[in-house]
Amino acid sequence: MDVSGSNVLLTGATGGIGAALAAGLASNGARLTVTGRRADALKAAADAHGARAVVADLAVRADVARLAETCADTDVLVANAALPASGDLLDYTEDQLDRALDVNLRAPVLLTRLLLPHMVARGRGHVVLVGSISGKAASRSTSLYNATKFGLRGFALALRQDLMGTGVGVSLVQPGFVRDAGMFADTGAATPNGIRTVAPGQVAAAVVRAVRRDLCEVNVAPLELRLLSAVAGQFPRFAERVQARSGGVDGLVRQIVDAQRSRR
Repeated sequence: MDVSGSNVLLTGATGGIGAALAAGLASNGARLTVTGRRADALKAAADAHGARAVVADLAVRADVARLAETCADTDVLVANAALPASGDLLDYTEDQLDRALDVNLRAPVLLTRLLLPHMVARGRGHVVLVGSISGKAASRSTSLYNATKFGLRGFALALRQDLMGTGVGVSLVQPGFVRDAGMFADTGAATPNGIRTVAPGQVAAAVVRAVRRDLCEVNVAPLELRLLSAVAGQFPRFAERVQARSGGVDGLVRQIVDAQRSRR
């Protein structure tokens, strides 16, 4: 289906990648609604793109239900919001663990469940779940984040099959390492040596393309990272050994985890 003229709901619109998604969707003619929990930042994002703003904290279950009710006319859901959820599991409190699971997995699943009946009744619609290459390959100090992104991937691929013939499509868009936004921009950490990155605009373009072409899974990453993640998914023990031998990674991981600790 075409993004132009469609009612599009974008979650996580105030983050770096979210800003690129909002710009890309608006430039393609979407009637855009943006949502996030920070009212001031959300208003700025909405004003920049002529969008409607709905303040909601996806860790608050009542807010998710209210958001779905407010945006019942949504034709395209772009579920982008996510917490970094980095670090060792033993460092997390129960409340922090619940928040990561709620924002990264439960909220997109519930929003999809609440909006789908309206899409199916109209015989048209699309759900885009923004995952991560971390939904295909596990890595150190990301057990909780991996869990949510692996879960999101399974949900997306199975739901797509369930909805065949209804006129509603489901796409999974999985970015790799993104420059100028996201993990490295937020923490100031350098990208690992030899690993190429993608721009936020490439993620936005992939989302629009996924809706237009009803694509199943779009991995927004350089060829070498797509190949490595495919190998890691099939041979996790081999990937574990390769990562263990990578020099200089431990310090980078600690820097990222420390910088993201306040966002739990």
